[in-house]
Amino acid sequence: MSAQPKLMPDVEGLARQVDPLSRRGFFLTASAAAAAGYTLAAGPVRADAIKTDTTGLTVGDAKVKVSDGEMPVYYARPANVQNPPVILVAMEIFGLHEYIKDVTRRLGKLGAFAIAPDYYFRKGVDLTKITDIPQLMPIVNTKPDAELLSDLDATVAWAKSQGGDTSRLGIMGFCRGGRTVWEYAAHNKDLKAAVAFYGTVVDPPAQKSLWPKSPTELAPEMKAPVLGLYGEADQGIPLTQVDAMKSALQKPSRSRSMPPRRMASTPTTAPATARTRPKTPGTR
Repeated sequence: MSAQPKLMPDVEGLARQVDPLSRRGFFLTASAAAAAGYTLAAGPVRADAIKTDTTGLTVGDAKVKVSDGEMPVYYARPANVQNPPVILVAMEIFGLHEYIKDVTRRLGKLGAFAIAPDYYFRKGVDLTKITDIPQLMPIVNTKPDAELLSDLDATVAWAKSQGGDTSRLGIMGFCRGGRTVWEYAAHNKDLKAAVAFYGTVVDPPAQKSLWPKSPTELAPEMKAPVLGLYGEADQGIPLTQVDAMKSALQKPSRSRSMPPRRMASTPTTAPATARTRPKTPGTR
């Protein structure tokens, strides 16, 4: 019997079963969800999933030149608007699926030039079609941080060439993309703001050769304010790690500081903040 690949902490919680009676609303069937472009790897898709229209937007697929080829991206921007701010959307391990595309359209509606790069494209497989998380891990865990950061830099350069205002640059990401946010905030001195929707802050030792420094190790190097949002009930990213990240962020840093603000009932002047979301029954 072959051993199943060990799940990374950032996706461990997604693989846990939740009592379906604790969830509200209806869910799409597998075939309907796939037809709508939603990944099934993270679990059932709500039938009332948001679908943002393209009215007033310019949206589409494009190719960004990277060091060893052309990387697919999906973008959305307000039509007939000059020099909109640029926001990178860092996807999870599930590929460039409909939810991530919808996020870019929502940001476009708010006036941003939002771009979601498909930085796993070199693997030559459609990650949105893989429904078993353990099958995804060997594919995505071989992505080196150096290559990831280079891909994001190339996306920023492409956005600038398309008329985006990269002096107003932001990034947001989910799950593994949340880790990407922290890494990029320590990398790009021109970044102005970032939001990480969960995502591990402590990397497994086995990944050290590909991921030299975890977000917690990079905390003193943050170059922009980062808001980190973490769930109290997330067993994959324990609160002890989130608290350690908070402490690391409060140490002297070369980065700019945020104005004092109350986050999770704790005032902070750190350049980045890890915030804990309250536990909500029936969420995951």
